[in-house]
Amino acid sequence: MSPTFSSFGIRNYRLWWTGGFVSNIGTWVGRVGQDWLVLTVLSNGSATALGIVTGLQFLPFLLLAPWAGLVADRFPKHRVLLFTQSMLLLNSLVLGLLAVTGTAQLWHVYAIASFQGVMTALNNPAQQAFVSEMVPTDRIANAVALNSASFNSGRLVGPAVAGLVIAWWGTGEALLVNTLTFVFVIVALLRIRPDELKPVPLSRGRGRIREGIAYVRHRRDLQLVMGLVFVLGTFGMNFQITMALMATKVFDKGASEFGLLGSVMAVGSLTAALLSARRRRPRLRVLLVALLGFVVATAAAALAPTYWTFAAALTLVGLASLTALTTANAMVQTRVAPEMRGRVMALYLAILMGGTPAGAPLIGWVSELFGPRWTIGVGTVAVGLAVAAAAVYLTRTENVRVSFESHGSPHLQVTSTPLRADRHEDVSVPVPETAR
Repeated sequence: MSPTFSSFGIRNYRLWWTGGFVSNIGTWVGRVGQDWLVLTVLSNGSATALGIVTGLQFLPFLLLAPWAGLVADRFPKHRVLLFTQSMLLLNSLVLGLLAVTGTAQLWHVYAIASFQGVMTALNNPAQQAFVSEMVPTDRIANAVALNSASFNSGRLVGPAVAGLVIAWWGTGEALLVNTLTFVFVIVALLRIRPDELKPVPLSRGRGRIREGIAYVRHRRDLQLVMGLVFVLGTFGMNFQITMALMATKVFDKGASEFGLLGSVMAVGSLTAALLSARRRRPRLRVLLVALLGFVVATAAAALAPTYWTFAAALTLVGLASLTALTTANAMVQTRVAPEMRGRVMALYLAILMGGTPAGAPLIGWVSELFGPRWTIGVGTVAVGLAVAAAAVYLTRTENVRVSFESHGSPHLQVTSTPLRADRHEDVSVPVPETAR
């Protein structure tokens, strides 16, 4: 089997991935349907209302992170996922029925988004850490990348399906399609063989939340990754808002064109996920280069003169952002002790998604004050400054040694003392002909 898909050789993971793939398509159908409901049915194109809904979905990640991580480490992750996925199914069903019957109000969406945020906050740390119980350690990075491929394959298909369903039948029907797809992941969970899992010892006793926070506090490598991810998630990953506003207010497009933007962006994201699946281990330099690519791509998207040039720029945005997120996720998962993985991943997800409650309303406000293009420009500036700060930090804290090797093909070798004493990275760069 190709190294890109090596984790598919494991039955439990293959089942989990397949159910998740179908559910991810539904997730994107539901996201587009919810945004369209808020923008076109329940408000007069209000960016602020859309920002509030997005913020309410992500606020629980910030508030519940320590407890969600503890749940993932204290209870069997398989059972936690069965519970959370069932609750998310019911939540989606309620919103779909309200929309179909024409009784949905904006406050209903706010309440349902909040409950969805709570369930997702409990679900995601267990879901992230569950990967390590299905695959061996040397395949964790591959499985993480394939999960990203599943998510972004869903993003590729889901928005386009949502646009068609909304155009043909209506917004409520799109939300009910999302409800139906939750069945697939629940069936996959029921078919997983528990005796083939490799569960880590469950965390018991008092003070476990403080233990997880202290663990991260003493790990500078994790702090650096989480700091970069925080800026990216808070200011650069509000695509639900930016694409909706650019499609409707800048380019004057409808539901089908709005849905197409998500699919176009997913082409780049899916490419990034498959490329990441081929890397044997995640590296810091890949993360930094990807973030620089994100800065360039979002600048191009913010300045795009037409709908189609904007769509083309979004492909590059998807490629850069997903490379950064997949690399950061795999770096965290492979560098933590197994018994701490749930709590650390909860903190990671809180930092990635918890900034959105502040960032989403802010970006909605920026749109109404300066125009929709600045909803993207904010991320360009913020991520650019974060990468510059990380570069300064690394040059001041890392002991960098550069040597020249002329045996065979000349190379420059850069070796740095790592953020952790048991890790290092060597960067070998071929010397151009003009420099030899």
